[in-house]
Amino acid sequence: MTAAASQWAAHDPDPATAAQLQTLAGRAGSSPDAFAELEDSFDGNLQFGTAGLRAAMAPGPNRMNRTVVRRAAAGVAAHLLDLARNGSSRETPDTFPSPLPGSDNPGQDPPGPDRPAPEQSEQPAYTPRAVVGYDARHNSAAFAAETAAIFTAAGIETFLLPAALPTPVLAFAVRHLNCEAGVMVTASHNPPADNGYKVYLGGRAVAPEARGVQIVAPHDAGIAAHIATFSTTAEAGDTSSIPLAKSGWTVLGDDLAAGYVAAVTALADPAKFPSRDLRIVHTSMHGVGHGTALDVLTKAGFTDIHAVPEQSAPDPDFPTVSFPNPEESGALDLAFALAHKVGADVVLANDPDADRAAVGAPDPATGQWRKFHGDEVGALLGSHLASRGGRAQTGTTPDAAQVPVFANSIVSSRLLGRIAAAAGYPHVQTLTGFKWISRVPHLTFGYEEALGYCVAPELVRDKDGISAGLLIAEMAAALKAEGRTLFDVLDDLALEHGLHASDQISIRVEDLGEITSMMAHLRAEPPEAFDGSPVEVFTDLSEGTPELPATDGVLYLTENGSRVIVRPSGTEPKLKCYLEVIVPAAGRAQLAAAREEAARALAAVAADVTAALAR
Repeated sequence: MTAAASQWAAHDPDPATAAQLQTLAGRAGSSPDAFAELEDSFDGNLQFGTAGLRAAMAPGPNRMNRTVVRRAAAGVAAHLLDLARNGSSRETPDTFPSPLPGSDNPGQDPPGPDRPAPEQSEQPAYTPRAVVGYDARHNSAAFAAETAAIFTAAGIETFLLPAALPTPVLAFAVRHLNCEAGVMVTASHNPPADNGYKVYLGGRAVAPEARGVQIVAPHDAGIAAHIATFSTTAEAGDTSSIPLAKSGWTVLGDDLAAGYVAAVTALADPAKFPSRDLRIVHTSMHGVGHGTALDVLTKAGFTDIHAVPEQSAPDPDFPTVSFPNPEESGALDLAFALAHKVGADVVLANDPDADRAAVGAPDPATGQWRKFHGDEVGALLGSHLASRGGRAQTGTTPDAAQVPVFANSIVSSRLLGRIAAAAGYPHVQTLTGFKWISRVPHLTFGYEEALGYCVAPELVRDKDGISAGLLIAEMAAALKAEGRTLFDVLDDLALEHGLHASDQISIRVEDLGEITSMMAHLRAEPPEAFDGSPVEVFTDLSEGTPELPATDGVLYLTENGSRVIVRPSGTEPKLKCYLEVIVPAAGRAQLAAAREEAARALAAVAADVTAALAR
């Protein structure tokens, strides 16, 4: 192990991580902690998947560092050139969730025993274009610059964003510049020690509905195969075979971000929703969303904005929060304190790369500030977009003649489906993740319960916390002008569709084998009831369904409509359990009792799930 570390350090292009590795190797002989860290750092290569790369920044092949990023960039470049030699690449049919009746599926079967890979010509059919962005985390700018240099050396026309900017700006750029690929260097809302590498495809590389969307199979495997080639044909840590251009890429001007701001600002509909009387508190959680989000809000007419001063400037150490994720308990404490002080109407929060949005408001029932659950915000946005005709860009989209389509992930609330049905819109459920939601044909609104919302797929075919925040502000201001609040809309939806209440249980494990064991148990001995209601439907999601590709998970639906989904986390050593109950409410006077019953039912279902996993 120490020999491998010494070899890596000798080739490391970053003097800081080389020195860090030499120190760690020197301590490994006397410190069990140092030895364990060294062992894990060299325990194989960091795996590239549909989420790209994400890990702690440190030396070694199983961490994020310049060597690993160089190999990843070279792998992405090689895959783009493969796609260009083949003319294009269409994803496999099972990557497209629930196509609308009558829609064409442009997929084709992947290479296999009965279908050999297409022969590649010597020259690409076209010159791929790529755009690279980055956030304000440690090393993000360096990782992005080297990616641009490697892409350029490989013959790819490359654009680099001019500064640390939100992930939605990069996703917008992929479509706006008609690029075959986009790379965003970010770890989103992960701890300060982490960084990551997110890849989008577009242009001529993929089908129209996948342009500007995060990668799925078989692209992840194709990129990983090229990365493995660069990792195994060189000595440990040696990237000398990967050329870096000294120049040749284009550093974009401020007009790209200005174009994003203008396009998002235009989503507001002042003719139908003219009120702008709304006092907003905004926090960017020490990330890169502050300037862009406030620019959008102010240009849309919202001028009474108070930014949380301690969190408005980018800071890769995230000093005021223990975990820079607005979902986490306590993450919005400073925002709520400021909101109380200034008498705000609503709190809007973005995570550090601004692709997620959290919303808070004073609860009329308690007088206390409360953060809305992700499913509640999804329902609010769905209701607001339904009132706007189902889409944010009314009459301006290429699919303007198409019926609007709403979508959310299978672990998100079923309420959006009922909102869509009441409005006469198709609704699609997908697997977890925006790489699936964004691929739904004719999508006009999609969301997942983890604070991700796509309100304008024609602009950003991914989650975008800035555009979602704008539409929430528009909705809240219109309601305030009527003497109503966001809570009143949730009450209206509960009366019309039943009170949908959801919760999560996360079980963290040390040994991933525990997750395998628990999932096997849930399949072999499915629980018979939750909260006394018999399980009527048991679905092993690993077998796939007519609507969904296969994924590791199980779904239970009870006689009274309660739903439980259990699946391993895709990014952490956790087993995640998603719970939803539906309680009817006959009238406004019964809403308080319905909420009490929903809370009781959720607790009972959670207890039954915990007991089933403990068996």
